Amino acid sequence: MNLKTTYMGIELKNPIIIGASGLVTNVNMAQKLEEAGAAAIIYKSLFEEQIHLEAAELEEDLTEYEDRNAEMITLFPNIEHSGPKLHLMALKKVVDAVSIPVFASLNCLYDVSWVEYAKYLEQTGVAGIELNFYHTISENKKSAADIENEQLDILKKVKKAIKIPVSVKLSPYYSNTLNVIRNFDNVGTDGFVLFNRFFQPDIDIETEELKMPYNLSSKNDNRLALRYIGLVSGTTKGSLCASNGIHDSEDMISVLLAGSDVVQVVSTIYKNGVTQVTTMLEDLSLWMKNKGYDKLDDFKGKLSKKNLKEPFAYKRAQYVDYLMKSKDIIKKYMV
Repeated sequence: MNLKTTYMGIELKNPIIIGASGLVTNVNMAQKLEEAGAAAIIYKSLFEEQIHLEAAELEEDLTEYEDRNAEMITLFPNIEHSGPKLHLMALKKVVDAVSIPVFASLNCLYDVSWVEYAKYLEQTGVAGIELNFYHTISENKKSAADIENEQLDILKKVKKAIKIPVSVKLSPYYSNTLNVIRNFDNVGTDGFVLFNRFFQPDIDIETEELKMPYNLSSKNDNRLALRYIGLVSGTTKGSLCASNGIHDSEDMISVLLAGSDVVQVVSTIYKNGVTQVTTMLEDLSLWMKNKGYDKLDDFKGKLSKKNLKEPFAYKRAQYVDYLMKSKDIIKKYMV
């Protein structure tokens, strides 16, 4: 089967992209993922907080024994931006070690940082950059419009500063996510990754302390991305990528039918190993063969809102339909 697809204007041999995580920081693992069939890799995100922390820790280590006597003012030369330099070096090694496209992932706090680090990342030879846009609500002074306009402004500045494609990885928690996608598309976003998966804290009731549990997804988590991709497929110039809850070929095929160009996988690799990529591709090819499809475009977006005759398929009518079938559900699960 012809599994080729296009993402952000770049041709990929199939729709499976390894999402940003610690999986791909190791060159050997990146090569194994390529051998298993992965079409592209998103390198682990560069976080501005991490950069500042690493730089501060290094500065503390380098200056710990300074000024101990009059003849020993400084032991080491000043090193600026140690955090991003280490990240960029590791990223460059992965870019050089594999033949598939490698994309960078960026997560910053300030406008100037987004642009500065995007330029650094471009110099490593990455195929494109994924901007992680989300706003953790912790105060009530900013309006939804203010947050969205800030993100649009950042995207414009990054797009102007670099030449490689830029995608945005979005949160589903906007007041009107569809309107946000449209606005980003209007300013030239090359791709949309739907959606970001957030690390949520938990509480250990025995120690009465906050804890950060592992945040792996489950199969049902792909439904939110499936719905929004089904709604916007065929209406955006930017490519569509389903992220979160893509665990097997069934999950992948469902979002492709909704209109996704590619998928990002992470949790299923942690759970099932590198060979899960191969398994998913083999299962996709078998499904296409059984259905009589020769290439992805033969069925991609077939069940999007744009291509369905039923206008209420992705709307509230589905909820009503669910309620109407409540007796069947009770009979199936409670008898």
